[in-house]
Amino acid sequence: MADTTTAPRIVPANQASWDDLQAIFGGRGDPSRCWCQRFKMAPGESWANVGAAQHAFRLRTQTHCGHPDSDTTSGLVAYLDREPVGWCAIEPRSAYPRMLRNNRVPWKGRSEDKADSSVWAVTCFVTRAGFRRQGIAYALAREAVEFARQRGARAVEGYPMTTKDALPAELHVGTRGMFSAAAFMQVSQPSVRRVVMRIEF
Repeated sequence: MADTTTAPRIVPANQASWDDLQAIFGGRGDPSRCWCQRFKMAPGESWANVGAAQHAFRLRTQTHCGHPDSDTTSGLVAYLDREPVGWCAIEPRSAYPRMLRNNRVPWKGRSEDKADSSVWAVTCFVTRAGFRRQGIAYALAREAVEFARQRGARAVEGYPMTTKDALPAELHVGTRGMFSAAAFMQVSQPSVRRVVMRIEF
């Protein structure tokens, strides 16, 4: 991980514009198809039957982007020299219905109240093409901790990859090193390649 010359400025996503979010997610690759909806989809929904345009609309609605007075949003946006460069999804864990139905990650080996909205989750990172390997996601992970704490979370957790051979498409959940650098501690390992990292407040 290379250090940025200038630390990114990070704001709640409702303080960003929709144009800024579109610049981060881009027009090609997995982010532009998913729009951070993987853990949000309802039973029976798929990438094909929902479509990228609807996913984008949902993210726009969830973030309340362009509405700085909004009390809620679904993530954080990072800027370098006024350029939007990164995204991090951070919300109460109960905001991710598909995750609540998952029996392996993050639930295997843990006894948890899945509906506990006081536990927040960091589920996704996107760094804009041209700005990668500059520590953007590391900075977002650190800021996500304070974002959750300030909004009343009693804990925040993430579900990163453990392996160095992870495919780029898998790294949207982050890496163990990224979460460790933000002071998260490992609490379980639901699969060979995934761990649960957590901070208690």
